[in-house]
Amino acid sequence: MRYTVDKSDAGQRLDQFVTRRIKKASRAQVREAIDEGQVTINDQAMKPSYKLRLGDVVEYPEIDARQEEQLPQQFDLDILYQDEHLAAINKPPGMVTHPAKGHWDGTLTAALIAKFSQLSDIGGASRPGIVHRLDRDTSGVLVIAKHNEAHEALSQQFADRTTEKEYLAIVANCPDRDRDVINEPIGPHPRFRERMSIVRDDPEAKEAKTFYEVAERFDGYAAFKVFPKTGRTHQIRVHLAHIKHPVLCDRAYGNQARITLGEIARTDDEEIVLARTALHARRLKINHPVTGEPLEFEAPIPEDIHSTLVVLRKYRSV
Repeated sequence: MRYTVDKSDAGQRLDQFVTRRIKKASRAQVREAIDEGQVTINDQAMKPSYKLRLGDVVEYPEIDARQEEQLPQQFDLDILYQDEHLAAINKPPGMVTHPAKGHWDGTLTAALIAKFSQLSDIGGASRPGIVHRLDRDTSGVLVIAKHNEAHEALSQQFADRTTEKEYLAIVANCPDRDRDVINEPIGPHPRFRERMSIVRDDPEAKEAKTFYEVAERFDGYAAFKVFPKTGRTHQIRVHLAHIKHPVLCDRAYGNQARITLGEIARTDDEEIVLARTALHARRLKINHPVTGEPLEFEAPIPEDIHSTLVVLRKYRSV
């Protein structure tokens, strides 16, 4: 949908304007669409709080509100820890955390509703229990809140950056240093709506800081331990691509969607070794939202990433 702002609409917040025009969509759905770059002003992604100006051209999708109320779906969940306040889940790759355009079924939230009798509702009906998220192809530790008090306490820890997060990433190219810090602001990509990018001197950009160290070196590849200090959308993927070490099989920020045995072994073998982003949320340390007790969760390395490391050790060892 496309609309040119007139005098009656000038000065309104972007999220309020779009919510009024798509009457069947919730404000949470609209904010999600804006955050994902699906709503643009003059072909640029903006914040939900952006104030409309006379003559602005607003483009927004026909948001499907049918699945605002999630229906339970039975899936096997790998529960790393749970009590009456929270749960830690090992999210599998390929599972969307919460419903979004084109992904209404098979979400983690649908599985959570089927599994737990109570979940927080601060995030709205489409995000029960969801305190933070992982990208669809990223596997690993995800913390779930079972009630609103726990949700608020956990959210505050993420906002205050007191949580400790460790990821495992397999990246292209072997680095010339053992460790480093990437401190570059991240904001909406100027051309591709569903991507983020390094954007300096832009009011839409947010501070982003990532520390990494090399866990293993290969000929043309490396395994990184990654410790994000902030939690920006696609942060690890954007930062590592920026330093010329894109995460392997990253469709958005790398140059391939899959890698074959032949590419690694330098043969004609077309057997697929990996077909999703080689990123795994391996460890998360928090304080219990009620007792304050330190808690640490670790998700084992999934089979596809483990197999990729085995192949790299066999054919690309240094």
